Formats: sequence, structure tokens, C-alpha cells
Amino acid sequence: MARKQPPVKTGDEVVLEIENYASEGEGVARIEGFTVFVPGALVGEKVVALIHVVKKTYARAHLVDDGIRIASPDRVAPPCPLYPDCGGCQLLHLSYEGQLAMKQQRVVDALARIGGLTDVVVHPIIGMSNPWHYRNKAQYPFGMSNGNIIAGCYRKGTHEVVETSDCLIQHPMNNRVTEEVKRLAKEFGLSVYDEETHKGHLRYVLVRRAFGTGEISVVLVTNGSHFPDGKGFAKSLASKFPGIRSIVQNVNRIRGNKVLGDENIVLWGEDGIVDILGDLRFKISATAFYQVNPVQTLVLYQKAVEYARLSGEEKVVDIYCGVGTLTLFLAEQALEVYGIEANKDAIEDANENAKLNGITNVRFISGRAEEVVPDLAKEGITFDVAVLDPPRTGCQPEVLEALADTGPQRIVYVSCNPSTLARDLKMLTLLGYRTEEVQPVDMFPHTYHVECVVLITKL
Repeated sequence: MARKQPPVKTGDEVVLEIENYASEGEGVARIEGFTVFVPGALVGEKVVALIHVVKKTYARAHLVDDGIRIASPDRVAPPCPLYPDCGGCQLLHLSYEGQLAMKQQRVVDALARIGGLTDVVVHPIIGMSNPWHYRNKAQYPFGMSNGNIIAGCYRKGTHEVVETSDCLIQHPMNNRVTEEVKRLAKEFGLSVYDEETHKGHLRYVLVRRAFGTGEISVVLVTNGSHFPDGKGFAKSLASKFPGIRSIVQNVNRIRGNKVLGDENIVLWGEDGIVDILGDLRFKISATAFYQVNPVQTLVLYQKAVEYARLSGEEKVVDIYCGVGTLTLFLAEQALEVYGIEANKDAIEDANENAKLNGITNVRFISGRAEEVVPDLAKEGITFDVAVLDPPRTGCQPEVLEALADTGPQRIVYVSCNPSTLARDLKMLTLLGYRTEEVQPVDMFPHTYHVECVVLITKL
């Protein structure tokens, strides 16, 4: 039987009614059952769009000028002049209330479509009272424009840098420090890395400001260890901002757009900064993972601890523990907590953070979860409660299988990707667990990302 040809071709101008949202916030329409993705279109809108990509099972289109025939009541004027060229935000054309509703539905849809979970309680998403300037970390590639050094987000779908001088979701200090880094780079005659030729010096700049202490760290990612007058560069930068406590060179010799390498060189000050979250203090090394939205992180962790239902007698494992932030919140209410993390620098921070807060009932293990958890299971180590906070790719199957062998009665899963979350919940169902309830949290306003905390119990 011949495969049915798509009902559209490249260059077609079509009128579409937007029915739903895709995982990255694009509008979804259908022509004779054939799916068309339209960035910038909102549910309920009637739009005119130009088809520019056609595949076997879907097409992509972009709105033509004045292409909105019937507008959604949730459509707003984007407050950022760089939108939508800059790829940092995807939802500035959607009201904040509309964003929350979209993310809520995205979680519900993923659980049902991927996980087969239609009877799970999904609580209303927890949003922010002020969803601006919430990010404590900027991470920008360098680029060149008209002979000038620039830094900012990539244009969506490309590696073309859009200069992002005054980002509305970054803390203003991150923007100011980045601007000074660019100025000094020109003053010191530094070159910018080119992905195609693998030549040039500066690759990325990372600026992190601790909301709890005001301390600032700066990471300059370079193509090789040689940094002409790097100490002088760092000293000049630190002199402009009293809050800077750490300036580190990260060496990345790998071709392509991977951000960080494995080697750090302290150019000025310390190798990291200290932040305060709740009643705990945390050392954060220059390149260690740390949640970027401190206001919502506290909300997230409080919900995770609530779901853990600790009485002080439980043995807990926190898998993908980072610098031990959630681990130490759990340790305050548990008998003993194991933290597992692949990043060695993060584990060093985690051990230091335990000492910093006088917490002694924790044990941190450096290693890949897919190796450490099966080893613990083979040793016969068991846990009452497990916490999972994996990267966007979710958990490896062997992690979930080995975790089930350690016998936790409750699992708390913290996820930044509803699709991989739903996949892993489906596997945990097969391993004898039940998903009880889900609490979405808006950690990343104006982007398509959504965080969830899930309570899972053993049958």
C-alpha cells in the first residue's frame, strides 16, 4: 500500500486553526490529520502561515506578517525587543496565566500519552508572583558582530549569537558583569572561538550571583589553557564589582558547542561562592550544577521533603544530588542520607556543605548513578525513601531497576522534563510502584520548561 503523501508542500501558504501546544511551546494545527507546528501561534487562534519544512509525518510553518486572523485572549505584546530572535525565551507572546495553564496541560498530556497514567492527581502549578529577573546564572556563548565581541543566547535553531545585553529573566547584576567581560575582552585583544575552524580563545562566559549572599562567580571558558594576561583580566574585572568572589578559567579543547571542559584554573579569588537557601548555606564551585531560580527552588524542595514524609527514622538515598542542596534538607529530618553524583567537584562541594551546616548523617558517593546504585543493591543496602533528580534525559533503566531492588517504600521524583518523567513513571509502575500525585512548579517563566515533584509509593 502506497504511503499517503503529505497534504502540503514547501512554500504553501495555509490557514490554520491552532488546537494544541507541542513540547517546546509551538502551536499545533492539523490539515487532513497531518500535523503542522507553528512557533508563535496560540491555542484557539486562526492564523495564516507559510510552510517551510515538510517531513513524512509533520510539517513546520512560520506566521506570515499580520498572519493572525483570530487572536487568543492570552496573546500579549512581548516586552523584550529581542523576541523572538533570541532563543532564550519562547513564551513572551503568551500571558503568564496562559503560560501556567499550558505547562499544567503539558504535564497532564505527557503522563497520559507516554506514561499511560490517566488517574493521577496533578495539582495546580505553582507560579511566581514576580516572574522576572529570577535567574541567578547567565551562560552565554561569545560571538562577533560587525567586528565587535558580543555574548548572548543563540538564535533559535542556530548557533548564531544574539547579543543579550539586558535580559529580563536574568538578575541585573549578571547582565552588568557580562557587559564588562565583553568590554575587557576587547581591551585585552582577546579573540572569539569559531566552531567551524576550532580557532579563537573565548568560548563562553558564565556568571552566577548568589541571591542569598550577593556573592558573584565568573567562569571564562577558553579554547586551551593559554590565557594572555588572564590574571590581569580577572583583576580588572574584580575591581569593578565588589561582589565578585571567584573568577575561574575553564579549559575546553573539544570541538563543537559543548560548554564546559574538565579543567578549572582559578584566576582570581576562590574556586566558588557561598549561597543561602532556607536555613542552610551552600558552597557552589564554579562549574557545579545549582538550581537557577532560588525562589522556586525553595518551593520545590519543601514539596519534595513533604512527599518524603520523614519521621527521623528513615534511611534515604538522593540520586543525582549535585552539591547536596536537597540532600541536606532531607538530612535534617532523616536518620541517614546517601547522596550520589557523577560530578566530582559537586561531591567535594557536597561534603564541604555538610560540614558548613554541621550535618553529620550524610554520605556522599562520587560516581555514575547507573553504576553506583546497582553496586549498592548488590551489597544488600536498602533504603526507606529514595529521591531522584535526574537531568533532562531522565533515568537510565538500570538505575530504576536497581533502585527497586533496594526496596524504598516511597520515591520522590524531581523532574525538569515531563516526557522523560512519564517514561520513567511507566517503568516504575512495571517495577511495582504507583504514582500518587504530581506537583508542577514553574521554575522557568517565559520558557517552555516545567519542573515537577512526584510522590510514588510501593504497592
